[in-house]
Amino acid sequence: MRGQGSYNALMISREPTLARLATAQSLLLEPFGLSPTHLQRALGEIMSHGVDDADLYFQTTRSEGWSLEEGIVKTGSFSIDQGVGVRAVSGEKTAFAYSDDLSWESLIDAAHTVRSISAQGQGRKVRVPAVKVSKSRSLYPGVDPIATLDSTAKVALLEKVERLAKAKDPRVKQVMAGLAAEHDVVLVARADGTLAADVRPLIRLSVTVIAEQSGRREAGSSGGGGRFGLAYFDDDMVQSYVDEAVSYALTNLEARPAPAGEMVVVLGAGWPGILLHEAVGHGLEGDFNRKGSSAFAGRIGQRVAAKGVTVLDDGTIADRRGSLNIDDEGHTSQKNVLIEDGILRGYIQDSMNARLMGVKATGNGRRESYAHVPMPRMTNTYMLGGDKAPEEIVASIKKGLYATNFGGGQVDITSGKFVFSASQAYWVENGQIQYPVKGATLVGNGPDALTRVSMIGNDMKLDSGVGTCGKEGQSVPVGVGQPTLRIDGLTVGGTA
Repeated sequence: MRGQGSYNALMISREPTLARLATAQSLLLEPFGLSPTHLQRALGEIMSHGVDDADLYFQTTRSEGWSLEEGIVKTGSFSIDQGVGVRAVSGEKTAFAYSDDLSWESLIDAAHTVRSISAQGQGRKVRVPAVKVSKSRSLYPGVDPIATLDSTAKVALLEKVERLAKAKDPRVKQVMAGLAAEHDVVLVARADGTLAADVRPLIRLSVTVIAEQSGRREAGSSGGGGRFGLAYFDDDMVQSYVDEAVSYALTNLEARPAPAGEMVVVLGAGWPGILLHEAVGHGLEGDFNRKGSSAFAGRIGQRVAAKGVTVLDDGTIADRRGSLNIDDEGHTSQKNVLIEDGILRGYIQDSMNARLMGVKATGNGRRESYAHVPMPRMTNTYMLGGDKAPEEIVASIKKGLYATNFGGGQVDITSGKFVFSASQAYWVENGQIQYPVKGATLVGNGPDALTRVSMIGNDMKLDSGVGTCGKEGQSVPVGVGQPTLRIDGLTVGGTA
């Protein structure tokens, strides 16, 4: 093991990876009398029982949120949470303990608890490898976003949202705005000697307006964010969110009941990629495929989508909501090709599922917090663009639906069946948009829908930074994206 003195000398460097490690140590170890030596001792205690893998995940999170409604700041909240999660893995079994007490006594007690998952080699001496600092990326600043605006400025930002929205159109009757900021510092120590840290800012501004006309009320929403400070929400950005939310609400005031049946559906670029995320992305996560419960299980190298369909999960895009310098197991984030020109190339993997499947981890081990176990999760999942102009794709519709924004949805991983509600959609005939429609629900099968992609736009874009993904009770920030897509023969459940 490298001596403590040489370890501290390393951290004097301002190289970003080591600077983040220094920050994490100063917040999560030093105040509690801990050092990397203590972490290795705890891991050695776990590994002495013959488990396959073990890790420690330290975290401290500061969160702040503000909300405005009817011109009044209705809520303002601030919270601090910190703790450590201790995990041991033996075969397919996981033992996990967590505590908000970061003392050595609590840490070693948790280590003794989780190692009982395996009695093999009980009490044997284990030499823990020397500390090795994990490689990491530098995708976003280590700024504390909460401190980038004072409270008065945050309230003024929300008041500006309301003022701009009501000035946009007299039919806007109600405005709701929310501002959230988070500063997250994590430290991961693994049984192989890996030590990794990250400092993660995250912000989001949400705008919802309600418009009324002739007694009819409709809502429209917008917003965005990412991993940076609150200065991102400048006048132009705030105006763009307001314009979009108001436009959606006013369009919905004119919406007619959506038709039902099997038809051509064109999906807009950007946020409609949430359908790709749910209908396809979850089915490509390693745990579902290792267990054989995914519709994509055992299909590596096979055609699962139309030619031209290339889907990536990419945690390496600068400043994006779903991006990570390291994942929550200490692995460097990666750009993973999942489907290439219609052929399935790989799955999203965390450490345990990668080991059990005999492949490498892909930098997708994620967890909601120190109180949760990691699992394979998406980061930024998107489809690459093609060669068609979006106007050409819409013009190709004889009779069908053009869906530009989505609300909620769900998918059954085993069958691949999905149901999605379109919050902004239009009826198209003979290549011309006729009128907006309301109540359109897309029903289909993820793997089947990918084979029905017949036109791919050249306008691929990512969402504005609002995505949150849920899986097995855990929520993590994600990104989605896609170009304009034409899908033939998709079922639309309408209201007409």
